[in-house]
Amino acid sequence: MGALHFTEKDFGKEVLQSPVPVLVDFWAEWCGPCKMMGPIVDQAADDLSGKMKVGKVNVDESQELAARYGIMSIPTLLVFKNGNMVEQFSGAMPKEQLLQRLKKHL
Repeated sequence: MGALHFTEKDFGKEVLQSPVPVLVDFWAEWCGPCKMMGPIVDQAADDLSGKMKVGKVNVDESQELAARYGIMSIPTLLVFKNGNMVEQFSGAMPKEQLLQRLKKHL
């Protein structure tokens, strides 16, 4: 199934009001490291199904969201719990490293 696609329109409902933790990948089509992380984030979405919601925000389509969360470089991944951002990390990484970083939020 892979990651969901979040927009400014549904971000509040899908992310901030989510009953489970949410990983949000801020990315862009033209970003090389983002293209490397895309399939890893999709795999993480499948691995964490039912425990964590995983989605992506295209910064070119959702500039207001990127600005709201101070996204300066991409890929940047944010973890939200109970409507609050609880962790932020940037750059490409292997799936195992990503899952390890997310484990404490489950």
